[in-house]
Amino acid sequence: MTRRRFLPFFLLVALASPACRREAPVPAGQRYPLEGKVVEVDVASRKVTIAHGDIPGFMPAMTMPFDVLEKDAALLQHVGPGDEVTATLVAPDSRYWLEDLVVVKKGTPDPNATPGPHAREPQSGDAMPDVALVDQDGRPLRLADLRGKAVALTFVFTRCPMPDFCPLLMKKLAAAQALLTKEPGLAARTRLLTISFDPAHDTPEVLRAFGKPFQKTTPPFTHWSLATGKDEAIRALGWALELDYVEESRSFTHNLRTAVLDGEGKLRRLFRGNEWRPEELVAELKAAAGI
Repeated sequence: MTRRRFLPFFLLVALASPACRREAPVPAGQRYPLEGKVVEVDVASRKVTIAHGDIPGFMPAMTMPFDVLEKDAALLQHVGPGDEVTATLVAPDSRYWLEDLVVVKKGTPDPNATPGPHAREPQSGDAMPDVALVDQDGRPLRLADLRGKAVALTFVFTRCPMPDFCPLLMKKLAAAQALLTKEPGLAARTRLLTISFDPAHDTPEVLRAFGKPFQKTTPPFTHWSLATGKDEAIRALGWALELDYVEESRSFTHNLRTAVLDGEGKLRRLFRGNEWRPEELVAELKAAAGI
């Protein structure tokens, strides 16, 4: 699951034949109508960023990029910023793409439109989506509940088999928590939050059992919470931080993102990968907490 391993998988996905996909049609319950206005088109990458309305049963209204399959790539030649479009959002698992993309009204670019999260690098000061989650005890949790605290936010799945990915991330967070809790004043003004992007498996009970050995507080989970939620909530938060994850044979290919948020829930720093040191994370949390 290193970056080197991550990229070839997506090449394999891109090279999968349309004929193979037609042999296993996506059930109707995993297809959703979408309406919105185009913000940006990237023909080379087969992506279109759309400011769309609510997609009942899948995700709330937001602006984000969507893939178009290679067989439909020619459709993007006739789509431009400002166009009003309809499409079918296909989401068989953690993957998703658009089909049946139709321009219903040609338009002009909206100068006030906000690009989707992957249209630019996450920036310090970016506000994070306040999505609904549930913690390891089954209690509702939102980022807004942590306002006033500096937060280190990470993403994992409990079945991750790669020792240099999620398991190493958890060990580094445990080391950071040990440093934070040595200073009661610092511990009181900081929190750790780890979110699973595998909600089908990682129930609150699974998260509690998985997270407990890493906890450095008594009682556990008073400073470091584990959480999950609906796929659309995790997807929305992950997009804001360039999180990529794709389900593959009961596992996931994914990258790693560790974000430090300030007391207002805004991004202070984004660590990519697992190269950061616990001391670096603690230093960023201190600064975010104003200590």
